[in-house]
Amino acid sequence: MQADSLTYIFLNSAIVNNFVLAMFLGICPFLGVSAKKDTAISMGLAVIFVMLVSSATAYGVNAILMAFNIEYLRLICYIAVIASAVQLVEMTMKKYTPSLFRALGIYLPLITTNCAILGVALFQTSREYNFIQSMVFSLGAGTGFTLALLLMAGLRQQLELAKIPNVSQGAALTLMLAGLLSLAFMGFTGMGA
Repeated sequence: MQADSLTYIFLNSAIVNNFVLAMFLGICPFLGVSAKKDTAISMGLAVIFVMLVSSATAYGVNAILMAFNIEYLRLICYIAVIASAVQLVEMTMKKYTPSLFRALGIYLPLITTNCAILGVALFQTSREYNFIQSMVFSLGAGTGFTLALLLMAGLRQQLELAKIPNVSQGAALTLMLAGLLSLAFMGFTGMGA
């Protein structure tokens, strides 16, 4: 598979170099929202939307900054773009799905500081992707983020039914599960560049 093909870019960002399980970006919402499948799906969709919007906008912002030779403002501009996209998602959820807005709680505004979203904007710029490649990259990264959330939520819901020793309940078990999922995804490393 060609390294610049859209399929390769999508699979590489979604599975091989999964932002959560291989690059360890976006751990806060991964651990905080992955207790139930419903909230995991909702957070995943919100992250996909924010990644797509911020990726498209970051592509345009980068073109403008390069035209004026002021690339040093890239980081601050990307952060402003991400914060605006998150505000848009937050206002929409609050108006149309207030119960989901309450269920996501503090983790929804924390998308603003989610380093996975900033990582998408920075990685697409450093890899010099064109617009279509940038959108596929951000869609793959968001899909991989959602996949990681759903896998973790499924495991955590199944373990609620199991008899687990007191020593490994709660945060200890969650971190062990995250480590095992990360090890499983590291098996895909040989497939990517």
